[in-house]
Amino acid sequence: MSAKPGRPMWTWRVRDAAVRAFPPERLLPDRQPVYVASWIYVFGVLTIAAFIVVLVSGAWLGVEGPAWWHTSKVGLFVNSLHLWSTELFFFFMVIHLWGKFWMAAWRGKRQLTWITGAVAFVASIGAAFTGYLSQQNFASQWIASEGKDGLNSAGVGAVFNVLNFGQMFMWHILLLPLVLGVLVVLHVLLVRKHGVVPPFAAKAPVAFGSGEADPDAGGDGPVGEAGPR
Repeated sequence: MSAKPGRPMWTWRVRDAAVRAFPPERLLPDRQPVYVASWIYVFGVLTIAAFIVVLVSGAWLGVEGPAWWHTSKVGLFVNSLHLWSTELFFFFMVIHLWGKFWMAAWRGKRQLTWITGAVAFVASIGAAFTGYLSQQNFASQWIASEGKDGLNSAGVGAVFNVLNFGQMFMWHILLLPLVLGVLVVLHVLLVRKHGVVPPFAAKAPVAFGSGEADPDAGGDGPVGEAGPR
């Protein structure tokens, strides 16, 4: 049956809600405020770039399997690429996270933007942990044997069995990357919607009255006639 005349279809309502939530000029802006030209904002983009390399190299490793990344020269290279892109991913993310913390990036109704970034960081720790468990070498065996007691004491060992390679491998290549990817996409969309957080406003200059000494002037006399700096 066709829709009733004069009543918009659900597809139109979805499109209208999407356009109102993410106008094209915000989703794909052609200019940014001048304060965006700072290195602290670059680390967020570098984190996403490293994450893409992690996904591509990890998918390659997942397709070829453990025997390939332990015996083939190409496999060893891709395995090293996956490792170092993960290291750079965490390095860039931690700098971005701490930079935004000291900038109070949750200002201006950006709480959800900050929360999605922080939760993505926690999810990435789980992805890295399951990655170490999936190496299929003595290091992964040692990490699994040492970690099982802690997880069992927390009451999650029956669900999250670190000694089960198949389970950890699926967590690493499917479940956690999916969660992390959704969080990253949502985080970027929220940044586009609310904009990049601006720096703190400059403090108003302090006016010293007559008879008060300017602590930065280095003199002993009054500076009432000097005016604010």
